[in-house]
Amino acid sequence: MHLLGVDIGGTGIKAAIVNSKTGQLVSERHRIATPQPATPQSVAATLKKMVEHFAWQGPIGCGFPATVTHGVAQTASNIDKSWIGTNVEALFAEFTDCPCYVVNDADAAGMAEMDFGAGSHHAGVVVIITVGTGLGSAVFVNGELLPNTEFGHIILKDKVAEHYTSARVREAEDLSWKKWGKRFNLYLQRLEFLMSPDCFIIGGGASKKFEKFSEQLDVKAEVLPAQGLNQAGIVGAAMYAQHQLSLIKN
Repeated sequence: MHLLGVDIGGTGIKAAIVNSKTGQLVSERHRIATPQPATPQSVAATLKKMVEHFAWQGPIGCGFPATVTHGVAQTASNIDKSWIGTNVEALFAEFTDCPCYVVNDADAAGMAEMDFGAGSHHAGVVVIITVGTGLGSAVFVNGELLPNTEFGHIILKDKVAEHYTSARVREAEDLSWKKWGKRFNLYLQRLEFLMSPDCFIIGGGASKKFEKFSEQLDVKAEVLPAQGLNQAGIVGAAMYAQHQLSLIKN
């Protein structure tokens, strides 16, 4: 089934048409900068432009940088605080005239990695960390998602973890990959203490540079770079929309 997958991030909104059965993109990926401030109206208007770019008419899956329950945003870490309490699915459907299904962005990336990427052969507890503007987390137990975890917000070195070791922090503080890797290792060690996972999968832009910091990582769990790279959020969003549609049909 072909669906439009959209990955809404703090700095960019990326989308492509996805074969949700195979995880393959069937169109070129398109990116539009996230409007600043990233208010509900401005982001919805940008999503409308994205839909128009693809001349899309049909269901849309959206990965969104917040905890989302029943289509409603409950948090807003890297977007405008006015999102809290907003029915994101209803707002996006209003602007695009398409059915929209919205899921936490890290959960979306995690679903793609577990089905089509580095997690496809892993049982037990798998923790996926997406490294970008913030730190997203997705936790799977024997392939089943525990939705809406926010382990980027644990306290590390007296700071919220994503304010200490996200990609944005690495760039802002001009940290070498080695120095940043040592910080990121402290973060993984803390997560390992809390959850004792069998495997960590590192996604987001950092997955492309894994070899530059992997030697700094010292945890018991296996640590793997994500295979979906920056496409995982798009693919997972489409997968989520397909899953929601199947529930409606049943």
